[in-house]
Amino acid sequence: MKLELIATATFGLEAVVKRELEALDCKIIKSEDAKITFMGDERTIVRSNLWLRCADRVLLKMGEFSANTFEELFQQTKALPWEMWLAPDAKFTVTGTSVKSKLHSVPACQSIVKKAIVSRLSEIYGIDEFPETGEMHTIKITLLKDRVTLTIDTTGPGLHKRGYRVKEVQAPIKETLAAAMVMLSFWKPGRLLVDPCCGSGTIPIEAAMIGRNIAPGLSRNFVSEEWSSIPASIWKEERKAAFEAIDHDAEINITGSDIDKNAIMIARENALEAGVDECIKFSIADARSLKATEKSGVIITNPPYGERMGDYKGIQALYNGFAAFFRQNPSWSLFMITTDKTVEEKIFGHEANRRRKLYNGRLEVCYYQFHGKREDKVNVEKS
Repeated sequence: MKLELIATATFGLEAVVKRELEALDCKIIKSEDAKITFMGDERTIVRSNLWLRCADRVLLKMGEFSANTFEELFQQTKALPWEMWLAPDAKFTVTGTSVKSKLHSVPACQSIVKKAIVSRLSEIYGIDEFPETGEMHTIKITLLKDRVTLTIDTTGPGLHKRGYRVKEVQAPIKETLAAAMVMLSFWKPGRLLVDPCCGSGTIPIEAAMIGRNIAPGLSRNFVSEEWSSIPASIWKEERKAAFEAIDHDAEINITGSDIDKNAIMIARENALEAGVDECIKFSIADARSLKATEKSGVIITNPPYGERMGDYKGIQALYNGFAAFFRQNPSWSLFMITTDKTVEEKIFGHEANRRRKLYNGRLEVCYYQFHGKREDKVNVEKS
């Protein structure tokens, strides 16, 4: 069955998610702010939920149309084939948003959509009462400039909920953003990756999962696993394929450190739960006195910044430590996010090789990419 699907994403990560979908052999229809529309089938729903590292969730697109009145909304919603996905005892809720649309009352739109779906199912199944004791579905109505999009969520809890986070520390980075930072860097298995402000270990863990080719959704469940419309055999087959795809022989060299003893204890527990504890060396250390253990490597980090932690003097000392490190180790690369717009001058004295605007929760941050010099060029300059 051909289906139109939507992968939602944090602003700034659309291109990363698009590349992930292309790697899964999905046909991309269009890429817009915070979402990528693609084609697939029931197996695509399963595979994309299991494998997407940087998307927020996968939605099944039921329909799209213009509506200026509640009657138009009701009739066009009712015309959609809801019985393909909703059983007679299906439990479903309707959420919604409305931006620059005549139908601006979200609660009213939600109510109309639910009534239209119930009306269609009542006619299809020949019943007047719906117990809503069966499969769970979350339907969303999105209105933008009088254009209605109706979707069903196939994911459940967001895709960043990998299932390995046993405990958290203050201001943790989302798993999806951490994975994107790694995928946008030059790191690959065999090369040293260091996170000197690792907190609960999210960046090192996501990097290890990428290096080992571990599907990020392998250790969790999804709401669409309970749907009778998607055969359980597909979930079983795709999970088996994901387990077989794990690269146990990849050379993974990752270290994570933090000044907080409790954070390191949590990071170790999380890495163990994720199944990558043997890939990462965690230690208690002060990032302000960072030392290189190899001639070159990659630092990927989410350091504390004022809006999150409030310690401005400590942050400046951290930048000073980074500046000293990169003066002594010019072949190392740095990939970091922060809200600080003066970080380029403070650490390197020049602009980053690349910048990308992203969001860490509700905070607008910049992903700075400083590329280290090639070792042969460094050696020439020294001689």
